[in-house]
Amino acid sequence: MSKKAVILIGHGGVPADFPKDQLGELKRLEAKRQESGSMQMSAREAELDTKIRNWPRTKITDPYKWGLEDIINAFRNELGGNRLEIAYNEFCAPSLDDSIEKLVKEGFDSISIVTTMYTRGGYHSEVEIPQLVELARKRHSGIIINYAWPFGSDLIARFLNEQLKTFHCGK
Repeated sequence: MSKKAVILIGHGGVPADFPKDQLGELKRLEAKRQESGSMQMSAREAELDTKIRNWPRTKITDPYKWGLEDIINAFRNELGGNRLEIAYNEFCAPSLDDSIEKLVKEGFDSISIVTTMYTRGGYHSEVEIPQLVELARKRHSGIIINYAWPFGSDLIARFLNEQLKTFHCGK
């Protein structure tokens, strides 16, 4: 019997109290790597990436993290018992790779990934995440790893209209 899991991946937020000079350096190193087309971080970029991902957070310093955790708690109720993990594209732990590795070690053989980043054309959802998924598939050839993206425009439009209705301004 297949062991199925889902990973919800959000963007990740910068903690308000993270040193600005280190954030700037991290973003410069990331931009340089992206320009070169490489997925491999330099030692310094990896050091800063680890530091920001593991930075202590509160609801005040990183409200995004708590917002995504609220979504995951509500999403868990929709999944009918399937395992659900959280991941962040950047700035926060765990990374997508970390969440995939955790599930593989626990014996899951089917992992579906869905993102809160809905719009086509975004670098993270359209380029980075698919690259990470492909690398994970190569590392774990016996595991089914699916990325549930892109979102259909009609689906997003229905979702947005439902949101408008909750504020009494949709049709």
